Amino acid sequence: MLFHVSLLFLAAQSTLAFPFIEKNVEERAPRTSNEKRQSSCPFNPTHRGAAPYTSQYPYTGAKNGVPGSEVGGISVPAPGDTAHQYEPPGPNDIRGACPGLNALANHHFLSHDGITTFTELVDAQQNVFNIDYEFSTLLAVALITFTGDPITQKVSIGCDATSRTAALGSLLGREGGLSSHGKLESDASLTRNDYFLSPSGDNYSFNGTLFAMMQQTCQGNFDRDCMALYKYQRYTQSLADNGNFFFGPFTLIFYVAATLLYELLPNFGNEGTPDLATISSFFGAESDGQGGFRFNGGERIPPNWHNRRTPHTTVIAASGILDLYLAHPVLLGGKTSSGSFDALNFGSIKDGKIPADPATVLCLLYQIVTEFVPDAASLPTQVLSFTLGKLNPIFEDFGCPLKIL
Repeated sequence: MLFHVSLLFLAAQSTLAFPFIEKNVEERAPRTSNEKRQSSCPFNPTHRGAAPYTSQYPYTGAKNGVPGSEVGGISVPAPGDTAHQYEPPGPNDIRGACPGLNALANHHFLSHDGITTFTELVDAQQNVFNIDYEFSTLLAVALITFTGDPITQKVSIGCDATSRTAALGSLLGREGGLSSHGKLESDASLTRNDYFLSPSGDNYSFNGTLFAMMQQTCQGNFDRDCMALYKYQRYTQSLADNGNFFFGPFTLIFYVAATLLYELLPNFGNEGTPDLATISSFFGAESDGQGGFRFNGGERIPPNWHNRRTPHTTVIAASGILDLYLAHPVLLGGKTSSGSFDALNFGSIKDGKIPADPATVLCLLYQIVTEFVPDAASLPTQVLSFTLGKLNPIFEDFGCPLKIL
């Protein structure tokens, strides 16, 4: 689902040590192929917000950016709730690299045109997936801080739509949306090309070759053991093929995304089975009749689907990161201009290694989101007011060292 920063701590030396930061880097031929979803950023002249929640269809009761009941096991979309039935994206609707966000937009839990808000994101994550308020807030803040506009609290779930997300058009810099490379989007994605392995920089379209690779590994059961192995396979594949490979701090969110296949996507979430039919529906995948897969035009919630009964939390997410990482440890960092590998040192990440302590990883998530300068860097005080104002009350309860304005 869901869930992809020019790195401040790398700014001084990154263009020399890590050539992937530079703009005009030679692109390499892709090892895998995909059909590009959108050739340019669509513009929908009619923006309508997410379909409203009603007393008849309240889901968990999350509304207007406030916490819901955290009581799940709810049928989504609810029978009779025609406002949240599936509608495929049109040619003017933005979609990006996250199947979960795309599915939420296709069901009008987010704005169908792909321009969404903090409130929509927090409400939808709670109501659809029963992610608790705190973790929903963390994910929404990360998305808006790094790829959207913390002033308007708007973001594109795909391409650069600065004219529609920014407070002052493009005067404060580009707001690249979720698909912008080097921010929340990262190398070694489950089913998307690395940016530099696509001649057109397509890091957001569904890649049937990669989905088939994931299915071959998982054999129809996308559980924890399989996702740990597949994450490792994608890391080693990308490291070998991508001369500009970078696996930085925000790849912790990518580990979270891999856990969601078995924590959130099955019927009844963590109690259900992450089978091929369910995962295919959320990813918009279908058989090509020749043993492979292709994109079917839209990610959707499966029929007769229910969200998890108990809420998915930040604590569960931090433990999930370690479940996958420790099963097949790899080094965080990136290739240098000479072709060697430079291991990352940031916070509690030492010599490229994630600490094997869930509480430390939980606080590391806070540090990553609050440490870096985002797109709207011309207004750092307002940006930090948004980010810290939302996250400090949450992470104070976890005992994490907090950043203060």
